Amino acid sequence: MSWRNNETHYGTIAIGFHWLVAIFFLGNLGLGAYMSTLQLSDPNLFTLFQLHKSFGVCIFCVVIFRIAWRLVDTPPPLPEDMVWWERWAASLTHLGLYAVLVAMPLTGWIIVSASPFNIPTRVFDLVALPHIGFIATDPDKDQWLALGEWGHWLLAWSAGAAVFLHAAAALRHHFILKDTILRRMLPINARAKDAS
Repeated sequence: MSWRNNETHYGTIAIGFHWLVAIFFLGNLGLGAYMSTLQLSDPNLFTLFQLHKSFGVCIFCVVIFRIAWRLVDTPPPLPEDMVWWERWAASLTHLGLYAVLVAMPLTGWIIVSASPFNIPTRVFDLVALPHIGFIATDPDKDQWLALGEWGHWLLAWSAGAAVFLHAAAALRHHFILKDTILRRMLPINARAKDAS
């Protein structure tokens, strides 16, 4: 399998970015949902928040690299027999996912910067991530906090819905339409059928 995309399959780098983002995002979404059930007095909350923020930074960085790679390594074209609305829906879902995966960590950064607790962020306890200066020093930062929390919540639900649609479409292509859409983003062993 090539490290670059070709006319029928994604390459190793694109596949790696895809599944790395998926694992980080779904894990962090679950972690965020779990954290929302805990009381502020929970002794594990600080550690979980730092872990959640660390994975958020990872998601942001990997998505930026993935977008950059997509710009220089053209994805395989969609099957020619796909109808126009499926092509439109696929493009819109991809754009939406990229937008949400970039915006969600940014709203998290706004929350941290505007928080009255003023807790520093240390990515995996190794690298300090400073607060957004103009937000942290704004006398009306409560408004930033409300905006960040509302945006983060809305984006989490939007991302969850987009991921569900993305996965449902891939499974429809695989099990109902029986084309190669799903297999071209899978590791080499799962794609062997396409080569035969």
